[in-house]
Amino acid sequence: MSDQMPTKLDMYNASVIPLIRGLENLGKVLVKTKAFATEKNISDETILNARLTLDMLPFKRQIGVVCDTAKGAAGRLAGVDYPSMEDNETTLDEVIERVGKVADYLKSVSPAGFENSETKSIVLKFGPNEFPFVGYSYLTGFVLPNFYFHFSIAYAILRTNGMVLGKGDYLGG
Repeated sequence: MSDQMPTKLDMYNASVIPLIRGLENLGKVLVKTKAFATEKNISDETILNARLTLDMLPFKRQIGVVCDTAKGAAGRLAGVDYPSMEDNETTLDEVIERVGKVADYLKSVSPAGFENSETKSIVLKFGPNEFPFVGYSYLTGFVLPNFYFHFSIAYAILRTNGMVLGKGDYLGG
């Protein structure tokens, strides 16, 4: 695999389109999760706080990171403001709503804003640390891997807690 940027990449179609699809698939998984929780008499709190292992984020934060990665990517690459979310969801309905709001936000971002974003300078800040990128490496080296990692961990949390899901639920279609 090469980190070398192609001469030209349609950054909108390489970012927003797969992120929307992933969020829509995640939304469907969350609706199934709500039905599973109801059927098995599992509280929303139990599902939202479930972890794959003790040193990993709980389910609700996995979903939060998926959402934050998607909306941050669209906003940063297009050079527009993106919505701030409080990370205070306490029910599956609220988590489902959050995923839907982020998908709707991505659908509202104009493809024109992504013109030449593959070379745009982007600096991520996590606490006191800064991570500089250009748009292409931000998308391919951070956004997409981070988005799919946290979606996969959320999926794995559900599977380890007995929910029946298949690859088709993750990939959609």
